[in-house]
Amino acid sequence: MIDMDLARNKQLGDFLKIRRARLNPEKVGLPLGRRRRTAGLRREEVALLAGVSVDWYTWLEQGRDIRVSSRVLEELARVLQLSSTERRHLFLLAEQTIPLDNKHDQLHLSPSVQQFLDYQNPSPAYVTNPRWDFIAWNRAACAVFGDYNEMSELERNSVWRIFTSSYMRELLDCWEEHGQRRLAQFRASYGRFIDDPWWPEMIARLSKESEEFKEWWPRHDVLNTPEGRKVLHHPGVGELILGHLSFQVSDAPDLLVTVHMPETEETLEKLRSLLAD
Repeated sequence: MIDMDLARNKQLGDFLKIRRARLNPEKVGLPLGRRRRTAGLRREEVALLAGVSVDWYTWLEQGRDIRVSSRVLEELARVLQLSSTERRHLFLLAEQTIPLDNKHDQLHLSPSVQQFLDYQNPSPAYVTNPRWDFIAWNRAACAVFGDYNEMSELERNSVWRIFTSSYMRELLDCWEEHGQRRLAQFRASYGRFIDDPWWPEMIARLSKESEEFKEWWPRHDVLNTPEGRKVLHHPGVGELILGHLSFQVSDAPDLLVTVHMPETEETLEKLRSLLAD
């Protein structure tokens, strides 16, 4: 019978060895010096650059059963110049929670994703990050939920918006149900990033601005699935009935694409009229 822990440790060690061998010393600022017997970086060079002992790093590559912290994994990912996908793979092999990669997961969005959103018109579509910020959208999303182009960074946070915007309170049928659901999703995301100071700061601001958030947050409700069917009361065209489809972006798996699809012909025509206007 295969020992899965040993197999995982071996995969982690092999992954580090291969990535170390592929890295040119000059790329990390090391002189080539005399002819090197080992391709890429030496173990002692990786250990030095990552701030760990040579013995400990050697044990890690050998697949020994040792504890690896998220901080050390981040340093190894930096030293070995791993891509976002490689970094994620490293954390999964080490069975560690994958922190938000601000460079790739929060800010990077390929042009093809924006093109996909634009093709969804007149169905409202947008992209959110793990903080539940809207980071991309189409014209229909602005026509229905408010013009994200004109909002501040804080207003483009969907949790902040649902709890502080009078427009959203009037737009959403059963606002309390939607507010509780989004708060539970926010709580689930927070569990991944407790060490990030942004989260307690945002929680404190929301607790100050919204009595409902202040009351519901201590309940510790957790929800990972996106919300279902929406009934909206748009000030311009009246009732809209929308379903939804949500999925992750393959090259940035911490981003979530959501498309709201009209469930009736009447809703479809109303969405078309909003874009025509």
